[in-house]
Amino acid sequence: MPVTALHHFTIRCTPDELPPLVDFYTRVMRLQVGARPEIPAPGAWLYADGQPIVHLYAHLAKADAAVQPVTGHVDHISFRSRGLKEMREHLAALDVAFAEAPIPGWDIHQLFLHDPRGLKIEMTFWMDQEEGSAR
Repeated sequence: MPVTALHHFTIRCTPDELPPLVDFYTRVMRLQVGARPEIPAPGAWLYADGQPIVHLYAHLAKADAAVQPVTGHVDHISFRSRGLKEMREHLAALDVAFAEAPIPGWDIHQLFLHDPRGLKIEMTFWMDQEEGSAR
């Protein structure tokens, strides 16, 4: 099969929206700002394990939606994650609202939160890979 994984996703934003988005994805989601090619608009590439998985592209002159949040056809983006207990504590310490969604009949637990533009973020934890496997 030629498709093996999601490589990255890009979030369009205004230059004013760029700093809070970089802050969210680095401070809350713990990605790292990394190398980015010369692109004729401000932005950032945010990395996890050496892979640039979130691209921020500040090319809009104004917010592209009169009503926030709008995600178009995309409902949410999911990050495969580890450290459920620690992430709960991290989000609570930052006062970031989140919802929990264990999957009945599956050994998967999800956390849902929103970035500053309103994009729904899912963090998916495989419970058999969690330390202590405690929910």
